[in-house]
Amino acid sequence: MLFREKADAALESYKATGIGYSIFIFDLDLFKSVNDSLGHPIGDALLKAVAARLKGLVGEHDTVARLGGDEFAILHVAAGDQREVASELAQRLLEVIAEPYKIEGHRIVIGTSVGIAMAPHHGTENEKLLKNADLALYRAKSDGRNSYRFFEPEMDREVQLRRRIEVDLTCAPTNGELEAYYQPLVDTGDRRICSVEALIRWHHPRHGLVMPDRFIPVAEENGLITAIDRWMLHRACLDAREWPEDIRVAVNLSSIEFRSGDVVQMITDALDRTGLPASRLEIEITESVLLQKSPHNLSILHQIRKLGVSIVLDDFGTGYSSLGHLRLFPFDKIKVDKSFVRETSQRADCAAIVCAIVNLGRELNMVTVAEGVETSEQLDLMRAAGCKQAQGFLFGPPLPATQLKLGGRVELRRAV
Repeated sequence: MLFREKADAALESYKATGIGYSIFIFDLDLFKSVNDSLGHPIGDALLKAVAARLKGLVGEHDTVARLGGDEFAILHVAAGDQREVASELAQRLLEVIAEPYKIEGHRIVIGTSVGIAMAPHHGTENEKLLKNADLALYRAKSDGRNSYRFFEPEMDREVQLRRRIEVDLTCAPTNGELEAYYQPLVDTGDRRICSVEALIRWHHPRHGLVMPDRFIPVAEENGLITAIDRWMLHRACLDAREWPEDIRVAVNLSSIEFRSGDVVQMITDALDRTGLPASRLEIEITESVLLQKSPHNLSILHQIRKLGVSIVLDDFGTGYSSLGHLRLFPFDKIKVDKSFVRETSQRADCAAIVCAIVNLGRELNMVTVAEGVETSEQLDLMRAAGCKQAQGFLFGPPLPATQLKLGGRVELRRAV
């Protein structure tokens, strides 16, 4: 309440003097992990330590507030180049918050993401400024965290588009707007297709073809992902039933299914209804399923394996990747992330990582797949490293089932 009163006073002062002000909204990256791992008393002490640093950071005419949880705000009044002054404060804010904390014997390192809206450039109503600062905060998080962003008009347009996508996505599975595309995985030795990965596409009635990176995160947030995964699994099994018996189909399932859905029953239903043998289905998961080392998730993976379905670990080598994850579950296949494949010819460290993953996979009896292969040189390097399978534009882009050519050696495409 005090923060809003101060913001209203700053607005009246601007109208009288022409001196603008900025509203910063930010929260603490990794704060939830502190609460979960060290307990809420430590989390509370951390909030107090952050508050003390913030009070020492701002000027006497600024106001700092805790809006709730780990979310804070700063009302910053400054004459001169408003954007430059705000940028300097935001940079100091990032540095001050990131300094390690010592709390009850624990060394804690966190970060922050900051959104900034400036009056009058981004609005002359405080409710709108707070909203715009919040949109800028969302962008800072999307761009990788531990950064700050100023509000830009397109941020609001993106949010409106996201809301329309959320509404329209509700009807997409039942309206026949979803379609399965397939990209081949080839044997690096004889260049014959051994399996294909199913990739979802959305034919939006107004926006045309929408790629999954635009709507899958929305579906995971609003609970629609289970309906989409169920549709995709059934469609892929149905299509694969018409292919040669030696070709498998791989389907990605969201990690959310392992927390809230009956994923084993979902897979069983798809196999029963389509008649596809379980041995021809591969389920791809990301390492987020293993992050918590949950006995529940590991039990689900073993139940899926008992059905006769293969389990594939996708995007290995990035993000939270850990060699320890390969000890948790005996995967049938691991996919080397395309970022390493792309840099193998230029960077010795990437080449060493690829070779290490391949050697480890061989020792653990796991097939290794090189993702994102785009050139003949990359294919030769992956083959030399020992990757048994490869996937990427060199062998063909994702295509609808009706356009797939599954017989014979794959013709290599020219890089573009």
